[in-house]
Amino acid sequence: MRLPTQLLHRKPDSQKRDFGHVFILAGSSRFSGAAVLAGNAAMRSGAGLVTLGIPQSLNSAVIKIKFKEVMTLPLKETKSGVLSSSAFVQIKDFLKQIDALVIGPGLGREAQTQNLVRKVISLTDKPIVIDADGLNALVGHLDLLRITQNGQRATILTPHPGEMARLLGVSVNKIQLARKKIAQKFSRDYKVTLVLKGNRSIVSNRSGLYINQTGNPGMATAGSGDVLSGMIASFLGQGLDAFSAVKYAVYLHGLAGDLAAKEKTQISLIASDIIDKIPEAVKRSS
Repeated sequence: MRLPTQLLHRKPDSQKRDFGHVFILAGSSRFSGAAVLAGNAAMRSGAGLVTLGIPQSLNSAVIKIKFKEVMTLPLKETKSGVLSSSAFVQIKDFLKQIDALVIGPGLGREAQTQNLVRKVISLTDKPIVIDADGLNALVGHLDLLRITQNGQRATILTPHPGEMARLLGVSVNKIQLARKKIAQKFSRDYKVTLVLKGNRSIVSNRSGLYINQTGNPGMATAGSGDVLSGMIASFLGQGLDAFSAVKYAVYLHGLAGDLAAKEKTQISLIASDIIDKIPEAVKRSS
């Protein structure tokens, strides 16, 4: 698959803000790596600016392991090291500056954090990628997807089969037996773009369907989904519509994983290997 001209060719007088500011609400005391992986992937996928919104106690540690180019926004947290509901004021102000939002990777399931996630989802009109614990916060609250400040907002969900099963209150087996049908119905019902991850990931919205052919079992590893979320948001920030952003990100993510597996083997593949291979994947898709 050839990537669109919009991603591949940049005007000589371009500046960083032309390629989007991605804001990633992610991480907790246990899962700081999720924020770093998503942020690094967004940067490597062409975003002009990337900021990680993380619990304030993580800031020093994250600064040491993220790409130097990725910025941080330390946010108010609970005693257990997850984002506090009182961080909403900081987040609301910062959202005015950004072009695409990722919410969920590594946030944890503490009640305050999940309330915060639901509040952000219901009030922001920015293009949004909801992943991991962002999806868990929607269990029992799917109607929030219909209640936004802007009905035209690009909303993207990135569940694996287990997360999809929790969202719908069914078994994983039921999801796996009817992946395409379930993805299409969900995307129509909630007017979202959905990527149902797994072997031959399915991308669906009201007007399109794409079944991915890249990727390998070695990518079933911690952090791989965080990388994908960062890539999707990067493409949103560079101006692609939601369906195109997801389709090209899923394809490129799988291709980078295939290239990494050739070098590292499937058994030794880790998520950061996927990020390292994004440039080669872009070259092969140019």
